[in-house]
Amino acid sequence: MGLHQLARLADYLRYLRENPRESELLFNELLIGVTSFFRDAPVWEQLKNEVIPALLARHPDGAVLRAWTPGCSTGEEAYTLAMVFKEAIEEINPTQRFSLQIFASDLDKEAIATGRAGIYTRNIAAEVTEKRLNRYFVEDVGGYRVCNEIREMVIFAEQNVIADPPFTKLNLVSCRNLLIYLESELQAKLIQLFHYSLNPGGYLVLGSAESIGTASNLFSPLDGKSHICRRLDAPARVLPVDFPAAFVLSHPRWGGATSPQQGDIPLGANLQVLVEKLVLQHYAPAAVLVTDQGDMLYFSGKTGKYLEPASGKPSLNLFAMARDGLNQALSEAFHRAVREKTAAELKSVKVTGNGLAHYVNIVVQPLEEPVALRGMVLIVLTISPRPVARNRVELAINWSSTVLAWKHWYKNFSSPGKKPSQPGKKCRHPRKN
Repeated sequence: MGLHQLARLADYLRYLRENPRESELLFNELLIGVTSFFRDAPVWEQLKNEVIPALLARHPDGAVLRAWTPGCSTGEEAYTLAMVFKEAIEEINPTQRFSLQIFASDLDKEAIATGRAGIYTRNIAAEVTEKRLNRYFVEDVGGYRVCNEIREMVIFAEQNVIADPPFTKLNLVSCRNLLIYLESELQAKLIQLFHYSLNPGGYLVLGSAESIGTASNLFSPLDGKSHICRRLDAPARVLPVDFPAAFVLSHPRWGGATSPQQGDIPLGANLQVLVEKLVLQHYAPAAVLVTDQGDMLYFSGKTGKYLEPASGKPSLNLFAMARDGLNQALSEAFHRAVREKTAAELKSVKVTGNGLAHYVNIVVQPLEEPVALRGMVLIVLTISPRPVARNRVELAINWSSTVLAWKHWYKNFSSPGKKPSQPGKKCRHPRKN
C-alpha cells in the first residue's frame, strides 16, 4: 500500500481488482519458501538408517517406492531425499532391485521452475559436504546443478495441497514446516489426507515444530526427536477425505458393518466428491498425463495393463514403460497429435503382458485448457473388445459351401432335359394342376 501510495485497504482492494499483475505479486509475497539441503541433519540420518531399511524389508522381491514432498518450494528437500535413498541403498546393498520415485509439489510455480532446473547458487557448499557436492552436483555458471541421476528421481508439479487431488499409494510423505502456517482444523484434515495417501506401513515426516495432534489412531511417532511417524491401520478409518474439493469442518465416521444413515450422508460438495471418487476408482478408464516429451506427470485409474517399469535405469518415460504391442502404436499416435496439435485415436491395438493379450483403444489429446495444463498431453486407454476377424475355420466353411453350391449347379446343367439355375437363385417351376 505504501509503495502505491494508497492510504486505505478499500483503495488497495480496488487496485488489486484492476491490476491482475499486482495480485500475482502479492500472492508470491505471501508464500514462504524457507528450505535448504540436508536441513535438520538428524532427520535424514534416521531416514537413512531406520526408515528406508524398514521400507525395503517390506518388499523382499524389490519394488519401485513412491514418496511425496508437498510444499517442496525450490526442491532442496526432494533432492536431499533422493541422495539419502541412494546412500542407503549402497550401504544395504540389497539383492533385489529398488528405486524411488519422488513427487515434489508446491503452489509457487516459480519455485517449481527452479526445482525442475536443479540449479543452485554456490552458497549450498555450506549445507552440502564436499563429498556429496562432487558426487551429486555438477558445477554450472554461477553455481551447482544437480546431476541427472538425482534429477531423474524427482518429478515436480504445481499443486495446491488443500484443494487438488493428492498423490496416492505412497511409501513416504515428507511435509516439513508447512502445517505450522495453517490453522489447527486444516492441519488435522491434512494429517487425514496423508494417512489416506500412504500405503500400510508408510511413513510421515513432519517439521520440528509440528505433530500429528490428536491423530494417534492414524500415526505412531518413532523414537527420537525427528518427528517421523509410522502409518497405522486404523480400524475405523475416517471417511471421506475431501479432495479435490475444499475441506469442511467435520465428517461422519463410517466403519465396520454399520451402514451410514440418510442423515449421515455428506451434502453438497461432499456428496459430489464421494460419487466422483467411486466413478474414478471403478469405472473411469486408465489415463496418463505427460509432457510433450512423454515424461509422465500423473496417473489416473489402473494403468498396469498398459504400462510397466522397464528393466535397467529407472525411467518414467511413457514409451519406456509401454507394454509390448503398445509402444509403436502409442508413439505414432503421440507424435502425430503433438505435431498436428489435435487429438489422435487408434482402435483395437493389441497389447501383451504377463503372457496374456488384450486390446485397447487409445486417445492422445494435446491440452490447451486449463492454462495450468497447457502444453501437456493426456493419454486415455480404454479396453476394446477383440476385433471381429474371419479365422481359418470360418473361411474353410464358407469356401466349402461355395464349392458344393457350384457342384450342384454343374450336376443340374449336365443332366439332360433340365435347365440349370445359377447358385443362390431359386428355380421357379410351373404349378401342377
